[in-house]
Amino acid sequence: MDAAAAEAAQAAEAAGTQRLEQAVRAAEQALIEFEIAVETFRIEVENFSRLHHQRLGPVYSRLDELDALIAEAIAARTGDPEDVRRAQEARGLVMPMPDVEELFFGWIDSEGLSPEGAAMLNEQPVQPPSRVRPSEEARRLYRELARSAHPDLADSEDERARRGDFIVRVNAAYAAGDETALQALADEWAAGPRPAERRASRSEELYARLEWLAERKELLAAMAAEMESSAIGAMIKMAPEDPDGLLEEIAEQLLAQVSEKEARLAELVQ
Repeated sequence: MDAAAAEAAQAAEAAGTQRLEQAVRAAEQALIEFEIAVETFRIEVENFSRLHHQRLGPVYSRLDELDALIAEAIAARTGDPEDVRRAQEARGLVMPMPDVEELFFGWIDSEGLSPEGAAMLNEQPVQPPSRVRPSEEARRLYRELARSAHPDLADSEDERARRGDFIVRVNAAYAAGDETALQALADEWAAGPRPAERRASRSEELYARLEWLAERKELLAAMAAEMESSAIGAMIKMAPEDPDGLLEEIAEQLLAQVSEKEARLAELVQ
């Protein structure tokens, strides 16, 4: 390729990179605007949900209580086992559930029920941790790895960090008495460090950025669709300009149901 052709190729590549950069900037700006819209709607949903609970929560609770009282009154009149079952179910919906902490007294956490908690709940003795006795082969592998991979043998800070991370894995495998893991670590160390990855070109970086922006927008779109399909989101869409008026309308309907159920209960307990 002569100099003119090489120069033309470089100019074409530079022009292509410039177009990619413009596309990335446009996509970034569009994503920012979309994120603002989604976050605005999320805040609206959250605020409306809180307001909905504050204003209408007591009315819903009263309706549940009236349902339970009506079912209990019917069961008291008929004595029918099916009516009694319905009354118990209705009352169960009204009674609050105890907190998890009250049920398990700290035996449960984000990882689930602890082994100690599970043992105590099943009336089993809590077993102390078993002692690990590494095999002779595990000890041999550990000694060889500790000698060859020790961080003090490093000739640079990067190499010291690599060796330090590796020795942490070696110590964990030895503590568990895992001979297989130690052998795998020995094979890994013998193979040497991984070769440095090729640095991506500017065009490849821009394409990767565009892909990430597209994936982010899809995620946000899914979040927005989920919020719009929720009960609160549907309410906001019904009356985007006057959500407070919609709450008042719902409250009137619920209070009418309360009046009907109170009248029904009064008939039953006469």
